[in-house]
Amino acid sequence: MLTGFGAAQTWQRETVDFAAIQSRAKDLANKPYEAPDSSKLPDWMKQLTYDQYRDIRFNPDLALWSGDESPFRAMFFHPGYLFREPVGINEFTATHVQRVRSTDGFFNYGKLVADRGDFPTDCGFAGFKLLASMNNPSVIDEMIVLQGASYWRALGKGQRYGLSSRGLAVDTGVEGGEEEFPLFREFWLGKPAKGDTAATFYALLDGPSYCGAYAFRVEPGADTMVTVNAVLFARKAVRRLGIAPMSSMFWFGENSRRRFDDYRPEVHDSDGLVIRTGSGERIWRPLVNDTGRLEFSFFKMDKCEGFGLLQRDRRFAAFEDGEADYHLRPSLWIEPTSDWGAGRVVLMEIPTENELSDNVVALWEPATTPQPGDRVEFSYRQHWTMADNPSQAAARVVATRTGVHKWQPEQRTVIVEFAGDALDKLDEKQPEPLVEMLGEAAAKAKIQGVAVQRMEPGHWRLAFQIAPAAEGGKLADVGPLELRACLKHGEDYLTETWSYRIIP
Repeated sequence: MLTGFGAAQTWQRETVDFAAIQSRAKDLANKPYEAPDSSKLPDWMKQLTYDQYRDIRFNPDLALWSGDESPFRAMFFHPGYLFREPVGINEFTATHVQRVRSTDGFFNYGKLVADRGDFPTDCGFAGFKLLASMNNPSVIDEMIVLQGASYWRALGKGQRYGLSSRGLAVDTGVEGGEEEFPLFREFWLGKPAKGDTAATFYALLDGPSYCGAYAFRVEPGADTMVTVNAVLFARKAVRRLGIAPMSSMFWFGENSRRRFDDYRPEVHDSDGLVIRTGSGERIWRPLVNDTGRLEFSFFKMDKCEGFGLLQRDRRFAAFEDGEADYHLRPSLWIEPTSDWGAGRVVLMEIPTENELSDNVVALWEPATTPQPGDRVEFSYRQHWTMADNPSQAAARVVATRTGVHKWQPEQRTVIVEFAGDALDKLDEKQPEPLVEMLGEAAAKAKIQGVAVQRMEPGHWRLAFQIAPAAEGGKLADVGPLELRACLKHGEDYLTETWSYRIIP
């Protein structure tokens, strides 16, 4: 049995820095891709069920750095169940590095896994998590988890796990193609010193199309910030490269026309996509799950100053779920810290009948796709936050609703509500509505009955109707419409731009 973390660990003199990990990634990219060898995993690990895997827990007394005066702890995930690719983990200082030997001595096994076999020393781990005090000085809380492919999730103060991030998206949503999921094959965890406010670590990414080196800096707090620096080496051409990708779950919300037999008013980890373009425009795109088919939205721009998936509704009453705590799920805001150049934000919405898996993807797609042999470098900062306005819009969208009356079957009413300081300063002045239709179907429809109404100080409602352009036409014959709307006063744009795809 393991009697302490240091048992059987061996320090070696070696400098571990971002340049060294880049060198490893470049060398790996120059070799043919080899899939991880899952044969090292014994059958009993591969055959673990969901409940059995959850019955294996890391022994907190053996957490990395638990015996030091460190503000951080590291714990490791047991291999097996869905996590069959061996992940190597190392610890490093300014001058030395040591491999963390995988052993069953790290884990407490529950009754469901009492009948188990050997634990090979070369089967690695399934990932790791870092912990720090965020909510109570005397309690160590999880702040970031890296497990499975190149996925990670993070938490700030008072938050509950929700949406996920990953290192890279390859051919996500490409028609006729197969999405690729590169893996973090190895990690190097920097040993923190007393008084450090951030944890640092490196990761080596490997996949059929890309190898890469990643540097992470994780600073816990009310908003936990994760700074990511990445260098990629392209092995082969792909059709879509996704930078800073994230995935979330949206089943239904206040804007949903497709209803489900559920006691809760809304069920989602995120309810909208927010973007800040280089021109200064702020865009809010509510998420939908109405059409029953895969939907894409593209937001092209010369420069991106930020994007993310937000959980904007923070009322418990919006969800009425005291177990899932959807009102405490974090939003994820991406802030580029290098020049990403031109490109587009891609939003992919996958139809779903439940809340069991992520069905929304957002990512940045560069205008120019790298070619084999290219070196790609980018960096960004993640904000895992409860804030509802990270794009710093003067006024934001707070609700989207639509409906059709039986006595007006060929007319759909759309309601968009805005709130914020810019509208509060209007007093009794009337803001000017701007509503536009885009897309091929725009010629088949018309906007009518546009009106704005002051609900309370700083809160205005925009209402309008969509109807067929042709006299006697049918709403059912109007295809999907791309709508945009905002409120302005003279030459001043007062609100973020509401962007929405709707089938009238």
